[in-house]
Amino acid sequence: MISENVHYFSDHEEKTIQLLASLGMKNNVAKVLVFLMSSHPTTSRDIERGTDLRQPEVSLAIKYLETRGWVTRDEGAATTKGRPIMIFELAMSVREIMDSIEEEKTNEAKTQLARVRQLRECTECA
Repeated sequence: MISENVHYFSDHEEKTIQLLASLGMKNNVAKVLVFLMSSHPTTSRDIERGTDLRQPEVSLAIKYLETRGWVTRDEGAATTKGRPIMIFELAMSVREIMDSIEEEKTNEAKTQLARVRQLRECTECA
């Protein structure tokens, strides 16, 4: 019999996922990010098990996180013939990721406020 560790999100991690989702991050992406925050370099299969997501969902989340520069991918040795194992880990600290999210949301808020000001100007002229 093969023994495997199963990862369950703590209440704190669940709250973190909910907060990230409330900021507009897709739930699957938030789950993968929080899993990687609490894991050392890990495989896609471990992420699937730990987040209870399917392989395509994990792949999409990883691609998004890679485009943000938050996650790196490394090729591990294959245990059998076939595809090599991909190993993922955070490319920057959790603090840097949170700073990035804060900066993005600050810029979004500034953009929205500028639009409201423009709207106000347009309606005052009419």
